[in-house]
Amino acid sequence: MENKRAIEIMDTTLRDGEQTSGVSFSASEKLTLAKLLLNELKVDRIEIASARVSEGEYNAVEGITNWAKENGYLNAVEILTFVDNHVSIDWMKKAGAKVQNLLTKGSLNHLKYQLKKSPDEHFKQVEETINYAISNQIETNVYLEDWSNGMRNSKEYVFEFLDFLSKKPVKRILLPDTLGVLTPRECYSFISEICQKYPSLHIDFHGHNDYDLSVSNAMEALKAGCHGLHLTVNGMGERAGNAPMSSVVAVINDFLPEIKINIKESSLYKVSKLVATLTGFRIPANKPVVGENVFTQTAGIHADGDRKNNLYFNDLLPERFDRKRKYALGKTSGKANIQKNLEQLGLTLSSDDLNKVTKKVIELGDKKEKVTSEDLPYIISDVLDTDDSKNQVIVKSYVLTHAMGLKPSTSISVEIDGEIFEENSSGDGQFDGFMNALHKIYKKKKKELPKLMDYAVRIPPGSNSDALCETSITWGNEKKEFITRGLDSDQTVSAIKATEKMLNII
Repeated sequence: MENKRAIEIMDTTLRDGEQTSGVSFSASEKLTLAKLLLNELKVDRIEIASARVSEGEYNAVEGITNWAKENGYLNAVEILTFVDNHVSIDWMKKAGAKVQNLLTKGSLNHLKYQLKKSPDEHFKQVEETINYAISNQIETNVYLEDWSNGMRNSKEYVFEFLDFLSKKPVKRILLPDTLGVLTPRECYSFISEICQKYPSLHIDFHGHNDYDLSVSNAMEALKAGCHGLHLTVNGMGERAGNAPMSSVVAVINDFLPEIKINIKESSLYKVSKLVATLTGFRIPANKPVVGENVFTQTAGIHADGDRKNNLYFNDLLPERFDRKRKYALGKTSGKANIQKNLEQLGLTLSSDDLNKVTKKVIELGDKKEKVTSEDLPYIISDVLDTDDSKNQVIVKSYVLTHAMGLKPSTSISVEIDGEIFEENSSGDGQFDGFMNALHKIYKKKKKELPKLMDYAVRIPPGSNSDALCETSITWGNEKKEFITRGLDSDQTVSAIKATEKMLNII
């Protein structure tokens, strides 16, 4: 078997990802995630903090390095440091960290206008910082900030800097597309040029996603010969974020067979959800691999194709990521979608009943956003319990009014044995107003309505849908008690439907 090229994956969720607007991890959250990333997801390295930022950051780093030292991960824990007369290195040494990612200037523009130094002055200070790190048993990787613009606009400077660094005791060169401006073609061209010119250097690519090109750029960087990638969980990071871990891992595994990574695919989703929970940084529903909707077929024709020969599957099988394929229920559902959901629930229906359930799902889908599989047993129960052709009493129409400062009122039109009756009444609530109007109609017919004994409302357990509401009403008279149920997307309407069933029973 052909030898695969091993690539290091460095996760920078805890450092660069924390630069997402409004996101800040506590020390205990950082430790929890550091353990998860190294132990569970199996990333090779983690960048966890910027040096000298705050006391909280120091405590977080100390907690992680103490754990990492005990568990053999200390050299996999990295800190962003600065050329700052050794303040950063003193800080990280005190916190127990052993690897610095030194931030230097990768473009002449940044050097001139931000540092206002000449290349020689900058190189000399970088050399002093590297030497000081060695004297403190700290390993050095070097970031060339704004490297991508450096390659575009001041390539001679970049190569002068790389010539200098290639002669120093630096373990890795980290090349960031700091402003997310590279096209995939440029990314391939720039990195292949560097890898060919400096075959002994270990090169990492660090992509940002401003043009939504970070995954493509990561792919091209690997093809060009880089040795490592920097990624974040859920693509967290400043502005449009960083290259997302889940998508890049899936791309490598499916499209770059010559490359080997250690990431445990089946853990991507659980890590993604935990990070989303801790940060409040929501995962878009359509985000590849980890989004809520990406393994959900909505169109009935797709479900039908899946039933016949998995016609709408691709290599991104949900089981790879410890997930399941779903079939959405709504107005575009066909019978195939519903059958798929029934199979998962272990239910079977006759063709006629399946048609009735399909009709009800489409009707609900027209009213609301979605119906969930948890709603299905309720829909089936309601549909099989209803036979409109036998109804002697039909609630033809109603107007429900609720205005601030006024009592709710209801106007209704009811057909009883082919005769139409209309009434209106107020009440303590809209349904109470409906019942008061109904009592008026039945008084005219000299009939008594049973008493309302109990009224219960619920949504299907486990359902996160706004599609369904089931109202169960217990009615009673001298002879017996009985329950009727109504199902609708609106609570009051579901109660009216339960009442209509009661009217036909009496």
